[in-house]
Amino acid sequence: MALAVPATLSPSKVTSFKDCALAFRFSVIDGLAEPPSPAAVKGTLVHRALEQLHCLEATERTLPAALAALEMARAEALADPEYLTLGLEGDAEEAFHHDAERLVRRYFELEDPTTVRSIGVELQLEAELGGVRLRGIIDRLDLDADGELVVTDYKTGRVPGIRQEQGRFGGVQFYAYLCEAMLGRRPARVQLLYLSEPVAIVATPSEQSLRGLRARVGAVWQAVERACADDDFRPHPGPLCDWCAFRAHCPAFGGDPAGARQRVPAAVG
Repeated sequence: MALAVPATLSPSKVTSFKDCALAFRFSVIDGLAEPPSPAAVKGTLVHRALEQLHCLEATERTLPAALAALEMARAEALADPEYLTLGLEGDAEEAFHHDAERLVRRYFELEDPTTVRSIGVELQLEAELGGVRLRGIIDRLDLDADGELVVTDYKTGRVPGIRQEQGRFGGVQFYAYLCEAMLGRRPARVQLLYLSEPVAIVATPSEQSLRGLRARVGAVWQAVERACADDDFRPHPGPLCDWCAFRAHCPAFGGDPAGARQRVPAAVG
């Protein structure tokens, strides 16, 4: 039986499908919930703090202001079901927040926020490409000294290896395309700020790189459409399986996908 095709694609959805089509189906098509991880929730806290920091006037973007923003994010998290689901207590909770503070402090080793010309934070962009609606959220959009656009994306995980880095730059081109499509201007550069090291990885979008993005997204979208038409989403066993929330349902590990699909699906989008 044919399945409903997703309404949109995001960088994470593209990566998910390429990593494992079956996990993509469980998450995007069937709408199965993935339990929050400490790393993801911590990343949300840090992103929230840096978002609030760049909502301040440039001269007010100090380390004390960033730490105050992190405390505000921490207070907000106390009412967040995802944070509460982690069940953090005692030393584990202290270590969690200590590491979040470490990441915020390391941000200041990468750039001086008082010199940044922020023109938008947490921007939601959408654009059409070959019949599919692309959607992404830009952490920060700046203007450089020449008045050119700069896209900044915060990363709270580890710096990727060479192979994984290419996948990250696929997301970079994704954001560049959305900016060009919606704002009429291609960013002069896109920078990934890895707070854990800290290190910045910078890419310069070009017509050639965006042409490559269009081809890759088109190929992935066609593969998604075929998989939905044939109900054929195959697992791709590998190192990521150890952290997969759907492993119990995966036939590669003795699971039954049909059992997972009997759950009430969430809206696809």
